[in-house]
Amino acid sequence: MNKIKEIIIGTNNEGKYREICALLPSKIKKYNPKQFEISSPDETGKTFEENSLIKAAYFSKKTDLICLSDDSGLEIDVLKGEPGIYSARWSGEKNNFNLAIKKIYKKMKNAEKDWKKNNTARFISCMALFWPNGKSFTSKGVVKGKISVKKKGKNGFGYDPIFIPDGYNQTFGEMKSKLKASIDHRFNAYLKIKKFFI
Repeated sequence: MNKIKEIIIGTNNEGKYREICALLPSKIKKYNPKQFEISSPDETGKTFEENSLIKAAYFSKKTDLICLSDDSGLEIDVLKGEPGIYSARWSGEKNNFNLAIKKIYKKMKNAEKDWKKNNTARFISCMALFWPNGKSFTSKGVVKGKISVKKKGKNGFGYDPIFIPDGYNQTFGEMKSKLKASIDHRFNAYLKIKKFFI
């Protein structure tokens, strides 16, 4: 198996791009879609896996490079798995996650008065590798936890300030990025594909 030497990371989300770059070996040459002036495709899949493959195939075909893409999101039990694959879309066209977080608290309160005791959730990441010859490989990572009673921390991005992983007292937003990167859903998904890089 030939190890991957250069790759396009299939996301226009800067936070996600940084986190994926940090997982990959430093010697790999990494490109992002902005360097090619490519906007993101419509995510029409019904699952994280389908959406990660849509993105990986799209960016690979546009650039003739191997693409690593990720589709991830937050599933909250009291909301029957919402926002799920629509996690980014809840933040609106301007990717305003403050709005998305307010929406989550409002919906949880409406779903159950005592939601602070019923606040289990999980972050899911599906990674997809896609080669220009059409070969692909996907992996999935999950981290379980709960929704914080209030927003805490300025690190990370997206829903990180309201998610407390099992076994910890801090939200992802309060954690140092190195700790978060060693336990989160993206790291767990990456462990299953790192054989292609190392």
